[in-house]
Amino acid sequence: MALSSARLERFARHIVIPEIGGAGQAMLTEKHVVMVGLGGIGSPALQYLAGAGIGRLTLIDDGAVEQSNLQRQTIYTERDIGHGKAVAARRWLANFDDALEVTISDARVTRDNATQLVAGADLVLDGTDTFATRLAVSDACVSAGVPLLSAAVGRFQGQVGAFRGHLAGEPCYRCFVGDAFDAEDCDSCAEDGMLGAMAGWVGTLAAMQSIKCLIEPLQTMNGPQWGHVQLLDGMAPSLRSFAIAKDPGCRACGSPR
Repeated sequence: MALSSARLERFARHIVIPEIGGAGQAMLTEKHVVMVGLGGIGSPALQYLAGAGIGRLTLIDDGAVEQSNLQRQTIYTERDIGHGKAVAARRWLANFDDALEVTISDARVTRDNATQLVAGADLVLDGTDTFATRLAVSDACVSAGVPLLSAAVGRFQGQVGAFRGHLAGEPCYRCFVGDAFDAEDCDSCAEDGMLGAMAGWVGTLAAMQSIKCLIEPLQTMNGPQWGHVQLLDGMAPSLRSFAIAKDPGCRACGSPR
């Protein structure tokens, strides 16, 4: 895809990086990312993915902006309180870059609708705060054959995992956490608390990993380390990585399915 002179100027700092270049920027322009959750992780991730020129974004969140969100959810202002997050996020994107194609959904993600919501994407980025939703999204990605970045944060720790459980021999998010967390009443950040800057660190790493996923065919950025989880510790601070083994008995990606 040829970029206009205005788009070339906008993304000039990307294009001069050899690992991205004009080919990588054109590739990003043609990609479709589904973002599930527009909160503490989704907000900064959305800002940097929009800044990177991701051509098509689908934004999914059934919540409304609340006063307590403003401590960490960086795309919202006091004017947005009471409005749906998906609508407010689309408004932010329209002000930031009206060349991006944006679709929104305020549907609550469930086992019944998750596959339909993620189908056709090049990548799903999940920044939701409950295990049940993350597992529903992961199972849907396996079913739809879509790669998944699953990001989570609490207090001073965070994680970003890259999964392609739809491929033979590769794990999914369910291989990582198992089946014990499918219940809706598992812990969320509302109970555990969260340092706002920690959510920003996780969200920006998720955006970085997303870009690696999307331009992986260029083989210039080493990929996002599929089947690995990056664990962030804000108190140390430190970042370490560990591999996830595929669970042959996983009910989402195990064999037979």
